[in-house]
Amino acid sequence: MPLTNRWNQCIYRVWAPFYDRAFTRLFAPGRRHAIAALAPQPGERLLLAGIGTGADLPLLPAGVQVVGVDLSPAMLAHARERRDQGNIDVLLIQADAQALPLRDGVCDAALLNLIVSVVPDGGACLLETARVLRNSGRIVIFDKFLPDDARLGIIRRLLNAGARWFGTDINRRLSDILSDSRCVVEHNLPSLARGVYRVVVVKLLPSA
Repeated sequence: MPLTNRWNQCIYRVWAPFYDRAFTRLFAPGRRHAIAALAPQPGERLLLAGIGTGADLPLLPAGVQVVGVDLSPAMLAHARERRDQGNIDVLLIQADAQALPLRDGVCDAALLNLIVSVVPDGGACLLETARVLRNSGRIVIFDKFLPDDARLGIIRRLLNAGARWFGTDINRRLSDILSDSRCVVEHNLPSLARGVYRVVVVKLLPSA
């Protein structure tokens, strides 16, 4: 089955009550790695596309202004609790990361943690992220990717069919996500699961 916004809203409504217990500790090292690579600074406006339950919020430095976007109201309810318990300025918006309701060039940096493998079109998510960043903006992606030289065999396709029922795609290649964007990779670093999960530092080329 293909990933769709409607299915993602359904499945993440199911995931929301126990997502943190199942995944927050598991993915925390990768999130920390991504945040360290981005190095957000006090006073910067940071986009968290696919903020989910807000697991990144406690890991961010004080003084960062966060714009958190997620499609799922159920996940955002948990992010709202984290925001209210913390001391970071956070604006939460229910919206599609593939069509951000933000003006061009309003953010300084962006974290795309575990989102480009979840949205129906990871490339569209990256394009929208680049659009809302200033020309000097920075993007870091933490996600799982199929290596460009890996064969996409029948077993992998069957496994992915099952993974999509749970709201994620295990067969996306970073090169495909970057292909139509004005982004180039500065660093592609192994993270969790022996490098299946990567932390990718992306340079945003100036717009024409």
